[in-house]
Amino acid sequence: MTANPILLQKKYSRVIECFAKQQGLSLDAALDFFYHSQVYQLIRDGVSDMHCMSDAYLAEELEQEYAEKNAG
Repeated sequence: MTANPILLQKKYSRVIECFAKQQGLSLDAALDFFYHSQVYQLIRDGVSDMHCMSDAYLAEELEQEYAEKNAG
């Protein structure tokens, strides 16, 4: 399923803002991480209707990916 591109952009901005606050990152750093993340690719490609998940859930998924990338 594909989502409206304008609605997706709004979704991205909310998720990025939530992720930045939770991780104590600047919006620029959170934005950069988001657009290079697996979570973004899944949402963009419409996999498992990820765009239908809550902003908090997607931010949590980003947090997990961030922790994994920074652990190694």
